[in-house]
Amino acid sequence: FAYGMKFVGPIRKALQVPTLFNLLGPLVNPSKPQNQVIGTANLTQLRLYTNVFQKMGINYTIVTSTDGYDEISLTSSFKVATATEEKIYSVAETGLPAVLPDEICGGKDQTLEDAKKVFDDVLNNEGKRGPKNVVLINSAFAIHTLCPNKSIEECIAEAKESIESGKAMQALKTYVTLNS
Repeated sequence: FAYGMKFVGPIRKALQVPTLFNLLGPLVNPSKPQNQVIGTANLTQLRLYTNVFQKMGINYTIVTSTDGYDEISLTSSFKVATATEEKIYSVAETGLPAVLPDEICGGKDQTLEDAKKVFDDVLNNEGKRGPKNVVLINSAFAIHTLCPNKSIEECIAEAKESIESGKAMQALKTYVTLNS
């Protein structure tokens, strides 16, 4: 089934609306990761994944912003579900400033190259504050998934050091090289 998923990609893209395949992707990953962090568009999807991941017995963190982003956007409060707890966080609890939607929304005219540049700018420590902080908080919860004894503040600091030292960009380059 996972092999067949690659053939539906062009069809999904042409439809330009979420399909069942959007939900299946993390569940049929052929590498069968034992640790996963995923974002969902709403609380219903968060609950669905929580139930499935509990049955699969993997270590997970599932996030959703209460205003509809499928990641921690810092534009509103957000919910995080793990194997051991569920919590709604306010932006203030993260220690990072709130982000306005315009700071992270590319708009309908944004191209894939525009989005790539925003991401590259963040990893090159040249990004704007909003996108960088969104990357920091999502990275922090990924670190926290693997190191649950660390505080979120420690995880944010670790993510920030990774970006500012260039380690994050080097990791991306290594990943691209290994998967090319």
